[in-house]
Amino acid sequence: MIHKDHPRYESLKLRAMIVNAHKIGILADSGMIAHGRGEAFDYLISEKTSSNAIKAVKAAAAALLLAENPVISVNGNTAALVPEKIVKLAKEIPSQIEINLFYRTDKRINVIEKVLKNAGAENILGTNQDEKAIIKGLDGPRSYSSKNGIYIADVVLIPLEDGDRAEALTKLGKLLITIDLNPLSRTAKTSNITIVDNIVRAIPNLIKAIKELRDTDPLVLHVIVENFDNKENLQKTLENISKNYTGVNK
Repeated sequence: MIHKDHPRYESLKLRAMIVNAHKIGILADSGMIAHGRGEAFDYLISEKTSSNAIKAVKAAAAALLLAENPVISVNGNTAALVPEKIVKLAKEIPSQIEINLFYRTDKRINVIEKVLKNAGAENILGTNQDEKAIIKGLDGPRSYSSKNGIYIADVVLIPLEDGDRAEALTKLGKLLITIDLNPLSRTAKTSNITIVDNIVRAIPNLIKAIKELRDTDPLVLHVIVENFDNKENLQKTLENISKNYTGVNK
């Protein structure tokens, strides 16, 4: 039992969710390592949503609202931490949800499908019964995508994605939105819009932004997306991290 008055309550709660997700088969072993790495970067941004992240969220919301065929990609860590919020976001856009795993097994796919259905999802792509299409440039099971999902999507939200897959999707002409606590990762630098924030904060912020921009003129939405410079936003994020810890030992 984690007491709510513990100074690390929120962080410990997320760790417990990750451990439980591994026990029931949602996560591969490496998913636990990935969470720990992300937690370290969360420390560097002071475990708070920055103004740079909010700017990226606004651009992401605009891009998703403009999309003709948006898809949200879900991996094990995403399913472990924010399944209900992912389903809510998909309904707000609206968007399809597709399961995509680096370490893909039939068992993990079935478990994550069940988690998403319990969270309210109805039509889930990327299941063991779904018709697959191959993403060029990738090998093995992680090259799979849904023939009716990411393969034909114009805008894809890829939270916690791996760099190889992000690069391959970019080559297919997708507009990529990612949520990544590491501003130096290949995924962060490859994507068109990178939200450097913890996914448990980013998804609710994205839902809020979708609601706020829903009735906005499409021309204005286009301007928001076109004026967003991902490279510049990542650079400002790194500068803010540096400022946060300059003189910390003085």
